[in-house]
Amino acid sequence: MLTSVKERKEILHLYRQLRQLTKDYILPEQCLLLRQYWKEALQAERISQPFDKVHPLLHVLQTAYLLAQEMSTRRSSIVAAVLYHPELLQTISDEDLQGHFGDSAASIVKGLKRIGELSQKGGGLETENYRNLMLSFAQDGRAVIILIAERLNAMRHLDDYPDELQEGMARAAVMLYAPLAHRMGLYAMKTELEDRSLQYSQSDVYQEIVRKLAESKQVREAYIARFIEPIRAKIAAAIQEPFTIKGRTKSVHSIWNKIKNKQLTFEDIYDIFAIRVIIDAPEEKEKALCWLVYSIVTDMYQPNPARTRDWLSIPKSNGYESLHTTVLGPEDKWVEVQIRTTRMNEIAEKGLAAHWRYKGIKSEKGLDEMLTQIREALENRSDDDDFKMEMYSDEIYIFTPKGELFKLPAGATVLDFAYAIHTNLGNKCVGAKVNDRNVPIRYHLKSGDSVEIQTGNNQQPKQDWLNFVVTSRARNKIKQTLKENVQKLAEFGRDALMRRLKNRKIEFEEPFLMRLVKRFKHKTVTDFFAAIGEGRLDTNLVIEAYLDMLNREKSMAAPETVFSADKYEYDAGEELIKQGKDDVLVIDQNLKGIDFRMSKCCNPIYGDEVFGFVSVNGGIRVHRMDCPNAPQLRERYAYRIVKARWAGQGEGSQYTATLQVIGKDDIGIVTNITSLISKDFNLNIRSIRIDSTDGLFRGFITLVVSDARQLEQIAKKIMTVKGVKQVLRS
Repeated sequence: MLTSVKERKEILHLYRQLRQLTKDYILPEQCLLLRQYWKEALQAERISQPFDKVHPLLHVLQTAYLLAQEMSTRRSSIVAAVLYHPELLQTISDEDLQGHFGDSAASIVKGLKRIGELSQKGGGLETENYRNLMLSFAQDGRAVIILIAERLNAMRHLDDYPDELQEGMARAAVMLYAPLAHRMGLYAMKTELEDRSLQYSQSDVYQEIVRKLAESKQVREAYIARFIEPIRAKIAAAIQEPFTIKGRTKSVHSIWNKIKNKQLTFEDIYDIFAIRVIIDAPEEKEKALCWLVYSIVTDMYQPNPARTRDWLSIPKSNGYESLHTTVLGPEDKWVEVQIRTTRMNEIAEKGLAAHWRYKGIKSEKGLDEMLTQIREALENRSDDDDFKMEMYSDEIYIFTPKGELFKLPAGATVLDFAYAIHTNLGNKCVGAKVNDRNVPIRYHLKSGDSVEIQTGNNQQPKQDWLNFVVTSRARNKIKQTLKENVQKLAEFGRDALMRRLKNRKIEFEEPFLMRLVKRFKHKTVTDFFAAIGEGRLDTNLVIEAYLDMLNREKSMAAPETVFSADKYEYDAGEELIKQGKDDVLVIDQNLKGIDFRMSKCCNPIYGDEVFGFVSVNGGIRVHRMDCPNAPQLRERYAYRIVKARWAGQGEGSQYTATLQVIGKDDIGIVTNITSLISKDFNLNIRSIRIDSTDGLFRGFITLVVSDARQLEQIAKKIMTVKGVKQVLRS
């Protein structure tokens, strides 16, 4: 690469200036090594010069000088900035870099390389996700600062670049690098990037605002002088410490934003400038002096309480300290006044106070701690911290083949990414190509991966998918699809069972459904029918089990007579069914001449709250309201439910009821229970069955009682027997 005489002079001059700035912390042998790297690369023509007016060595020296002069960055950052050229870095091994310049410089260069790889993938520069990904890839905060400085240097020499590149570079400056500078707290760099971008992207707008600022400069300065002078005199009389008062004009880009967003004219903007009072005070007196100046300002000019900001009492978590107020100055103009000390101003002016939150951008987890580290390191002129950026360790950023960017939690899989794009893509996902390599759906993605989802027409969500997806969206979509699939299988299974029953001319009675579900060990009716639909449960086995239950029901039928509705008299439109002396069951008025019987699944007795269910053979089955089958009957066959209630007094009636008794398996406890029933209530025990496990017994006692009240009295009495834990009605 040929270097002109002018370029050689500029390079030599800039190198000497940089050497003078860094002589206290960059060793002479390290400077010689940096020169040697560049000299060998240039002589061997390993470094290209794509733009005639932009010499690569001059460019990196300008960036390094900007960092040393304007940002006060230290040895490792300057070394990394001088080495930051993609073609040069290819000639230097990581081991050499680490051995000659240390781990810190190597860490920064590694971050710069990773960001270079990311930029080749593209992605929306203006998106928050892309900026987050860049921060994540950098790992070392100083790498991001170097990137911002490099772009600011390019913007300062944008005329040296081809015309066709200038618009894109200006757009990237305002869309990517200025927001990054804002978030990193590099306020001055952010402002200059925005202004220079506007200068090239909308030259007419920029020049018009600059012209109006120039035209109003004298008037503005005269007003500032009138505002400041009386304040200056009072502050000088009140404090001994040195101080300065100056006006600060709003940036061109900021003025343009206000004109554009609030539909204002230049003349309508009242806060084009602000007054800043800076006190040169020792740290222990800072707060007291700032508040003293505040009282002087607000005594002279009326303050606006709604526009007062106190970051002295409780500084921002990113370290920003200042006292802001807005007062009504001469000619009834509102003026913002900022009060701070030299220390506070030094940090704020160099951006390390993180104005990004001040402007309303929400914090990211861990970003405050990282900014504090950078601020403290630069204040202490230390070079030992690595500034590892772990604030995005719980997030990853993934590219689609078209360069779109998606944010996912760390640990996300290919399947999570597929569902993030579209539900159907997730449902049909069979794998993916990650960075042109085939991987399974369980593969854990990493930030910066480029992922192309692969699908199969026969693929369907599986239950085990829930074991490895990490996003709530993927989990919810899988559950939803699985539920829909089960519902379809259940409908198919029910139709298949009913069709087979019809072919065999077998009437199906719904009260037996829950017993079938429990017999085949399913939790819900839907699961039961889905098992039939999927073929996991043979319909022939279900039919045989149903017939077995039906036959047992007939053989164990209670002695009670089956009543016929046409044998009873009707009163006030209601059909009355009598049993015993005055025992009456009132059934819905519209049902006449229909047989009914007490259902064996819950054995209703006089006094129970009951309802009627019209069975498929036309009769009515009477169920208790708390029957185990009641919810299913109401949900699926509400149109077959009829009202029923007891009337009369229940004298002379007899009903069969079963109590379940649970208690400690002590000797004689069962005898005590049966003796109590026989002696105290003079009742017959129809049957009794006792099971015993792990020191507990469970007994099922079937009695003949007159009504529900008597059964309740028996249950309470049994609870008084020593060792009895629980009495339930079966």
